[in-house]
Amino acid sequence: MGGCGEPGPRQADAVAAALDFQNALSDGSFGRACALLAPETRQEAASDAGDCGQVLAQEKLPVASRDAADAVAEVYGRQAMVHLSGDTLFLSQFNEGWKVVAAGCTPRPDLPFDCQVKGG
Repeated sequence: MGGCGEPGPRQADAVAAALDFQNALSDGSFGRACALLAPETRQEAASDAGDCGQVLAQEKLPVASRDAADAVAEVYGRQAMVHLSGDTLFLSQFNEGWKVVAAGCTPRPDLPFDCQVKGG
């Protein structure tokens, strides 16, 4: 039974979604990686070149650790930030599960993260 005070399973689910995305990128399965993006992010990526998978291939996103032990997730309501060794991803929870909203994100002092792939 999950409640507002039990972030553990939700954090694990967000990490699993982030790792699925990283695995797809690492395997060169860019179409599968696109399916793991939030709808708005997928649409934004596709509008840049007409094909989401082609955009992800060209972006050369950072290769992050694919080890869940290296992941740190912060969950706030239906939003999550997952830090992996090599990348930070932002996710939102949809009816079908966690989806990547932004990837290839690097912190900037006193500014929001700068992300290579993000929704509009």
